[in-house]
Amino acid sequence: MDTENQDMTLTDRQGHPITDNQNIRTVGNSGPSTLENYHYIEKISHFDRERIPERVVHARGAGAHGYFEAYGKVGTEAVSTYTRAKLFQEPGKRTPVFVRFSTVVHGGHSPETLRDPRGFATKFYTEDGNWDLVGNNLKIFFIRDPLKFPDMVHAFKPDPVTNLQNPERMFDFVSNTPEATHMITFLFSPWGIPANYRQMQGSGVNTYKWVNQEGNAVLVKYHWEPIKHAIKNLTQQEAEAIQAKNTSHATQDLYEAIERGDYPEWELCVQILSDDEHAELDFDPLDPTKLWDHEQFPFLPVGKMVLNRNPENYFAEVEQAAFGTGVLVDGLDFSDDKLLQGRTFSYSDTQRHRVGTNYLQLPINAPKKRVATNQRDGQMAFIVDRAPEQNPHVNYEPSSLGGLKEAAPSGQEHQPAYKAKLVREQISRTNDFKQAGDTYRKFADHERDELIHNLVDALNICAPVIQAKMIEHFTNADAEYGRRVSEGLAQAKSQMAPNSSAAAAEGEALAEQSGQRTDGY
Repeated sequence: MDTENQDMTLTDRQGHPITDNQNIRTVGNSGPSTLENYHYIEKISHFDRERIPERVVHARGAGAHGYFEAYGKVGTEAVSTYTRAKLFQEPGKRTPVFVRFSTVVHGGHSPETLRDPRGFATKFYTEDGNWDLVGNNLKIFFIRDPLKFPDMVHAFKPDPVTNLQNPERMFDFVSNTPEATHMITFLFSPWGIPANYRQMQGSGVNTYKWVNQEGNAVLVKYHWEPIKHAIKNLTQQEAEAIQAKNTSHATQDLYEAIERGDYPEWELCVQILSDDEHAELDFDPLDPTKLWDHEQFPFLPVGKMVLNRNPENYFAEVEQAAFGTGVLVDGLDFSDDKLLQGRTFSYSDTQRHRVGTNYLQLPINAPKKRVATNQRDGQMAFIVDRAPEQNPHVNYEPSSLGGLKEAAPSGQEHQPAYKAKLVREQISRTNDFKQAGDTYRKFADHERDELIHNLVDALNICAPVIQAKMIEHFTNADAEYGRRVSEGLAQAKSQMAPNSSAAAAEGEALAEQSGQRTDGY
C-alpha cells in the first residue's frame, strides 16, 4: 500500500504538516497577532484570489451615498472624553459617506431573499482621510479565529464537484465548531432574512478602540439602528413568496425609496468598556461570537446617517467600492480581537487583487482630501500622489531634497503593553453555548417556531453524526432548544421513511444522545 498517498494529514502548499489549523499565533491566547503567521497569510492570501473579478464573499450588493451627522456627544458625555476622532467632535458636523449593503455567501446575481448574513459597510470621507466601518446586520459572527475563515466560507459555498449548495457541508463545519452555535441561532431565525436594507440593523461585529487626546483607550462596539422604519425580517415562507416574483427586491426597495425622497436613516450607537480583561464577565469581551448585553452596556448614540443619493453608475461605484477594517482615522484604533486583526490583512489584500493595485485612486474609494505618498506605478496608475511642492525626483522618505515629511502627532500615542508567551491557543473563556441559549429564550414564540422549522428542514438531509452533534450543541445552549430540534428531526424522518417505527427509534436515539451535556463553559 502507498502509505504516503493514503495519508490524510493536512499540509500547506510547501508540504509542511499543519498541526494547528484553528488558531493563529498570538501574544497570549487573546493578544495581538504577529506578522510571521506564515500558514495564515498563505492561506488567506490564496483565498482572497479564488474569484476573478467578483468578490469571493459579499458579491451581491447595493449601495448609496449620504452623510453622517455627529451629535458631539456619546450618550450625555462629551465625545472628546473617549476619542479625539474629528468627525465626532462638533454637533451637526456632516461627513460624506458611501454605504454598500450585501449578502455574504452567494454570487453576484443570487436572490436577495436567501438566508445569509447581510453586509453593512460604510465609508466615511473624513477630513483626516477615509474611515471604513465594515460589518454585518447581525452583531456576532460564526468564528473567532481568522485561520478558520477560508474553511468556513468553503463549507458554506457550493460543492466544488457538483457546484450545488448543500446544507450538509455547512453543518458539517458548524457541528465541529461549537462557537458558531450562537450565530446559527440567529441565522436560522427570522433574523437570517432581513426584509430589506432600509429596515435592517448594522454592526461593526468586532471590538475596536477609541483613543482620546491623552492616549487613553476604551473598547467600543459600533451599532447602526434604523430610525425611520421599524426593524423587519422575513419568515422562510414570506421570503420564498417574494423570490418567486423578484430576486432583487432589496436593491429595488433601496433605490426606489431614495428616488422618491424617503431617505433611509440610521443612528450610530456605541457600547463602551474599559480597556482591560474584565474578569468579572463569563466571556472574553473581544470574542466576536458574543454580544455585550445592552442592558449592562447600553447603546450610546453618537450621530445619525442619512442616505440621500443613488449611484450614477452601479459598476463604477457599488461594484468597485473597496472597504477594509484597517482603514481607521486618528482617534480610532484596533483591539486585540484576533478575527479583526486577520480581517485587516485580508480585506486590503483582496481589494488589490480584485480591483487593482491602484484601487484607492478610483473616485469611489479615494479620500476627499489631498493625498501625498511615495507609492508609485502599478497597474492602472493614472495620477501621481504627490504634494504640490514635492520634489518629483524624490519618492522616498526621509529626505533633505524636498521630499515628504512626517506629520506632527495630534495627541499622545496609545501604547498597550503585553507580557505573554507567543502561542497558538484558543481564548480562555470560550463559553460557546450560554449566549446562544440566552438568545433562544429571548426570541418571541413565533421566532423560536421559525428557528426550529428552518433548522429541522436544513438538518434533515444531513448525516446522523452531524445531526447528533448539532442537537448536542443546541441542548448545551438550552434543553428545550435541543429537544425541539431532535423531535422535529424524528418526526420528519417518520414521515419520509417507509418503516416509520425504525425512523422513530433513530429519532429517540438522537434525542437520548443529545441529552448528554458536554458544557463548554
